[in-house]
Amino acid sequence: MPDPTSSAPHPHKQRTGLRRLWHATGYSLTGLRSGWEEKAFRQEVCLAALLLPSSFYIGRDWMQTAVLAAVVVLVLITELLNSGIEAAIDRIGHELHPLSKRAKDLGSAAVLLSLLLCAAVWAAALYQRFLHG
Repeated sequence: MPDPTSSAPHPHKQRTGLRRLWHATGYSLTGLRSGWEEKAFRQEVCLAALLLPSSFYIGRDWMQTAVLAAVVVLVLITELLNSGIEAAIDRIGHELHPLSKRAKDLGSAAVLLSLLLCAAVWAAALYQRFLHG
């Protein structure tokens, strides 16, 4: 049995170059598949499928298009991080604990803020494009 106090590096950390990149990409794709199991992430991906192509029409220049796309992707990133927090807390245990609740509430608040930012940026861009001239 390995010594838990040993400072030997994890085997995955010993990979370098293209081999490390290959494995890291695999882990990321597994994470996306895991995220897809979350209803909120699926809903946000469907919204992103509409908004990302629309950003090319709504944006007046490359910078506005990039910001419109970035806030949509930010929502997806935040949702995945929130799901990771929830999974880690659930790994510890399902009993009610104030710190577990706090961690989950903070993750949820981050998602809410990213959604509000996305809505505000899109509302401003739509106003400028269609109502302001």
